[in-house]
Amino acid sequence: MVQIWLVEFLKGTGKLFLQPVFYYLVFLAGILGVRRVKRERKNFHIRAEDAYFELRQLFPKGILIGLVLSVITIAAGIAIPFAALVLIAVFTFVWSLTTNVRWVSPAYTVSAAFFAIIVIAENGWKIPLFSEAFQSIGDKVYPSIVVVLGLLLIAEGILIAKNGPKGTSPKLAKSKRGQTIGMHEVKRVWMVPLFLLVPGNALHLPFDWWPVFHLGAKEYSLIFVPFAIGSYQQIKGMLPSVAVKLLGRQVIGLGGLITVLASVGYWYPLLSIIVAALAVIGRELISLFGLLKDEGKPVYFSRKNQGLMIIGVIPESPASKMGLQVGEIITKANGVLVRDESLFYEALQKNRAHCKLEVLDTNGEIRFVQRALFEGDHHELGILFVQEGQKYDKKTG
Repeated sequence: MVQIWLVEFLKGTGKLFLQPVFYYLVFLAGILGVRRVKRERKNFHIRAEDAYFELRQLFPKGILIGLVLSVITIAAGIAIPFAALVLIAVFTFVWSLTTNVRWVSPAYTVSAAFFAIIVIAENGWKIPLFSEAFQSIGDKVYPSIVVVLGLLLIAEGILIAKNGPKGTSPKLAKSKRGQTIGMHEVKRVWMVPLFLLVPGNALHLPFDWWPVFHLGAKEYSLIFVPFAIGSYQQIKGMLPSVAVKLLGRQVIGLGGLITVLASVGYWYPLLSIIVAALAVIGRELISLFGLLKDEGKPVYFSRKNQGLMIIGVIPESPASKMGLQVGEIITKANGVLVRDESLFYEALQKNRAHCKLEVLDTNGEIRFVQRALFEGDHHELGILFVQEGQKYDKKTG
């Protein structure tokens, strides 16, 4: 028995590299990185993170979360029909073509696959190339799909809260009053691979009570499936780290609710349809209320009378090593009051060997940072400011 499970584990892992979604997500992350760098260079003449940043975020945390969820799904005996996995992959491609990565959330891809299976089964449609997989689904409602949807929403929330605040991208736009303002953007994709039980082939489960939530099959395969999770958020009314973590917690809460309600669907299958619809509506409401809340706040990244607002800090730059943070305000440089970028760099020129800054932090408290400067450092401190005259993006709302 152990040998059979080991073989299925290795076979399932190998199938991961046959999944087109795996390679598509690598491509999509690369495209997001290139576009971000192009926009940052347009706004600030320099990029914040390099073009490979989004690609580096694609795997690590998602793989860890996927392994944890795999243990949960296998231990609970949650099995997914192969037809559902095909449709989830299809909708991942389709929704990504909207160019809004938020639509790659499981709330939209998995829910769409769930409803598509019901429609296909109800009408007895023939699907080219996958006719055998779709013939086997019958006219059933599959609560297991909605349970996996809930678990993936929890994964999405964790990724947003833990990984989303890292490397948020500064950008410039035009306010309604015609002033240049700053904001931050999070546009990220992650891959969460899950080991899932799929009916068919020769894997016999070891106990009579296992799987707890079965599809009526006696044999299963173990497949390593890459699920895509996309997130998009634009923030102008608060610190990006605060806004992103808040969104993550809300999505985790939605995912937990969907998982609990979907589990009840094993006893009341029609409830699964309501829960899948609730997942879509809930995810939309979270995004809408977040947008309205942000729009109702004053612009956080704008010109300040006290000094220069920091909208971005280049990683590994002198500014980063000095501990400067996004959202802080530089009030003095080498003892000189600074109100614009030119005065700031003129003040730095007064002492080419040393830089001492008075900073108003995000809690409104004054602190001092200093650092020895090397040749060229005063021109490349790695601080991004919001200043008039910079090129900005077309106002988005």
